[in-house]
Amino acid sequence: MRAQDVAHEVAERLSRAGSPSPGPEARILVAHALGIEPSQLLISRVSKRQRPVIDALAERRAEGVPLQHLTGEAYFRHETLKVGPGVFIPRPETEEMVGWALDRLAERPSDRRRVVELCAGSGAITAALARELGHIELHAVELSPEAHAYLARNLEGLGVDILLGDMAEAFHELDGTVDLVIANPPYIPEAHRQILPDDVLQDPEIALFSGPDGLDALRVVAEVGRRLLRPGGLLATEHDDSHAPAVVELFETAGFAEVASRNDLTGRPRFVTATRPPVSGRIGL
Repeated sequence: MRAQDVAHEVAERLSRAGSPSPGPEARILVAHALGIEPSQLLISRVSKRQRPVIDALAERRAEGVPLQHLTGEAYFRHETLKVGPGVFIPRPETEEMVGWALDRLAERPSDRRRVVELCAGSGAITAALARELGHIELHAVELSPEAHAYLARNLEGLGVDILLGDMAEAFHELDGTVDLVIANPPYIPEAHRQILPDDVLQDPEIALFSGPDGLDALRVVAEVGRRLLRPGGLLATEHDDSHAPAVVELFETAGFAEVASRNDLTGRPRFVTATRPPVSGRIGL
């Protein structure tokens, strides 16, 4: 049977199960089972031996298993990352923050590009920074041992200093010398647990929930950012789209300057950027 026809059948099955993107997901699943790229589906066929494998993948996806857990891969900007149970699956909403960071780093001389990623998870942010702009000194910290294993795998060969541990105590040797701190921390209020989609709940809890108001981890990001950044250093952190005013206030209260709420690719307020003021009170690069 033609692979494209099988993908159409799988898409119908996923649509009935409530998939938000049944067509693309079906093509990815069928291509994964066949060991080909989705672009090759039009010229490929599915054997009798391969069809049960595809049906099993489609059934698990219909039951709510994340697509990325079935394929073992997630896409982020230009990166293909290894993921699975135990690590947060990177989302497109974070890509705009990384683009902002790349633009700001490109404006700085090559010896002023020391970056620390907090709550690094799969390493999607750091991998994108490493490959899309040269001459960056990169450090990344992750608390979860399960996620750290994926972090090390995805950043292998990129020369990144990787740490397993609590961001609150990470990289004291870099205090006051970092040019950019970037993070996608947990930020969902505990009370929202019951209203989250099933696929989101497949991500590890440690990467999702952050106290009653969802701001516990962001408060730590502010403290660590103040400690690590040099005067004039920059901070960027993702947050829930309903938290923009609270997060702006949080970082202004923590002593940051030029605090700004910024939108993601969908136009929702998704991340905040800020600058550590120099001692003189004059902000610059």
